[in-house]
Amino acid sequence: MSEHIHETLEVDEFTLGLVGPEQEWAGTVADGGTVKTHTPAGCWGPMITPSFRGGHEVTRPIFVENAEPGDALVVRIKDVEVTSVATSTGSMAERDVAFGDDPFVDHRCPECGAEWPETVVEGTGEDAIRCVECGANASSFGFEYGYTVVFDDDRTVGITVGPEGAHDLAERADEAMALPENSRQHPILLYEPDEMPGTLGRLRPFIGNIGTTPSVEFPDSHNAGDFGQFLIGAEHDWGLADEDALEARTDGHMDSNEVRPGATLICPVRVEGAGLYVGDLHANQGDGELSLHTTDVSGKTELEVEVIKGLDLAGPLLLPNEEDLPHIAKPYSESEREAGRALADEYGVETLHDAAPIQIIGTGATINDATENAFDRASSLFGITEGEVRSRCTFTGGVEIARLPGVVQLTMLAPTELLEETGLAETVRAQYGL
Repeated sequence: MSEHIHETLEVDEFTLGLVGPEQEWAGTVADGGTVKTHTPAGCWGPMITPSFRGGHEVTRPIFVENAEPGDALVVRIKDVEVTSVATSTGSMAERDVAFGDDPFVDHRCPECGAEWPETVVEGTGEDAIRCVECGANASSFGFEYGYTVVFDDDRTVGITVGPEGAHDLAERADEAMALPENSRQHPILLYEPDEMPGTLGRLRPFIGNIGTTPSVEFPDSHNAGDFGQFLIGAEHDWGLADEDALEARTDGHMDSNEVRPGATLICPVRVEGAGLYVGDLHANQGDGELSLHTTDVSGKTELEVEVIKGLDLAGPLLLPNEEDLPHIAKPYSESEREAGRALADEYGVETLHDAAPIQIIGTGATINDATENAFDRASSLFGITEGEVRSRCTFTGGVEIARLPGVVQLTMLAPTELLEETGLAETVRAQYGL
């Protein structure tokens, strides 16, 4: 890509819910440079905006200097700032009359039949999104159970509000959601859900959808092994023939609440320039995202990027903050090493292997499928058997659920010699100060 290479690249333009090689580039950032983004809220806004082809509104792809297919892109998350003052969320109800195969992807007006209809807002509530052509309620989604949350000034806590507060926020929805200038979604605050008022929650912002561009075009919310299942056999433009076609994904849509400031993400590169994209910031989320949706917010991120040449990954790796690791997967302390050396001497063990933490992201139709996918990826990455992967993850790690139905983080203390062989050792050491 022949363009000025920025040491710091600021990005504030977005796609209509798609990621893939055909998307217009946002610009070029240096290998070792910084990316700053200002993104609109993720799931619910795009979900109720029928012109979108996916369930998120992510940035245009970012071209990273030196990144080529077969490399890996290191993304260090330096900061995540929530700019919304409130949001609405909950569990969803689908309006079957307003879509074909997939309510996130192939929208159609239930009255005039327009595909991906342009819409306007008339009033507030779940019938506020109206087709420009015929005036019908054109949104594919409503709430099965919904609530509205308002945040304190420091974005440390949020509280759910009742009908009066929800209506007030709906009346000033764009302002309260703090949608960036180039956003094209309708703000979900318009729906003014008001269930479970008076509930206080802690906030811990993170990035729900961040990754590299897949080699074929996907709806951005479906660039994962679980949501991607909806594409198999679908008749819309992004339908896939079979499960094998889903291998082109890069699993950017992880919804792991550990992808937060201080963490490092390592992504596979499938297209020249990597095509890093960012979106779907969340104010908080419990493990598993049990409602399938959480507190979607607008916000700003600061990321540092670096290319690892020749590290051909099947899917993302995550190096979370040390405090987010399972207890048995944290780096060894010096006293633990000394105790281990004493045991090795006592029992004639010649080599006490050093090790460091790593998480392998796995995705699939179910949690079990996602875990098997993570086993396969770990086995391939390190050149060890699945039995060894399972054993190391049982003794020095574990599996955590990022999202139902099928995104997991498989954690283990990986022997340093394996990290050296794969080219990961320097990045892992830098993450944990080893």
